[in-house]
Amino acid sequence: MAVRYDTPSLMRWNARAYDSSFGYVSAHGAPLIELLDPQPGERILDLGCGTGVLTADIAARGTTVLGMDGSAAMIEVALRHHPGLDFIVGDGANFRLLDTYDAVFSNAALHWMGRDPDAVIRCVRTALAPGGRFVAEMGGAGNCAALTSAMMTAWREHGLREPDLPWYFPTPAEYATRLEKCGFTVRLLEYFDRPTPLDECQNGAADWVRMFAGHLLDDVPAETVEPLLRRVNELAAPALRRESGWVADYVRLRFAAVRA
Repeated sequence: MAVRYDTPSLMRWNARAYDSSFGYVSAHGAPLIELLDPQPGERILDLGCGTGVLTADIAARGTTVLGMDGSAAMIEVALRHHPGLDFIVGDGANFRLLDTYDAVFSNAALHWMGRDPDAVIRCVRTALAPGGRFVAEMGGAGNCAALTSAMMTAWREHGLREPDLPWYFPTPAEYATRLEKCGFTVRLLEYFDRPTPLDECQNGAADWVRMFAGHLLDDVPAETVEPLLRRVNELAAPALRRESGWVADYVRLRFAAVRA
């Protein structure tokens, strides 16, 4: 097995916080595994595997599974928690494996690979055996709209240049077109709202920003970070704060496609 590596991800993931405070990312992956329907003996690539929680669930179905992620910190945790499984660091837009796979699975990761979405899809196609399937869920158009709007406004109000957000949230039509152009037949495509409680985020949207967009704070003067995040909370609260707590305004795009 060989993989071609690209430069490391700009994100410096806090893998411990990802699992403890943001474990819902993996928890919501169970329906996607059912859609994948992994069969004993199949070879499956988990693209953007994070700390390997879903990779292990797929392996428990009797498959041979390889987990790949752009974050070395995530892969380090995955190897430690799942010592019997294979994990590698790799760039989703620039990898080539010696072996071919029956399926490529990806949960909550493709929207981090927006630099060249077509390159990601081409790499997936190359990794698949003829007739292999690509099953994934990602953020769709409108995902985190209230969160990102609050961020943009807070940055402007503090005299900062608007941040270059790292995510790619396509419309269903756009992504279906990309899949078909790259040699896939789309068998299923779902687009739906999924408001998600941020149960472990005591500081609400601010905690979400620190986890998923923390690198954007690197260019913010240290004395401005806390007031900036407080303002993000103030701006996001009318849309996202409930009596029961904070809720992220997630919109998901889920699909199953077959290599033509």
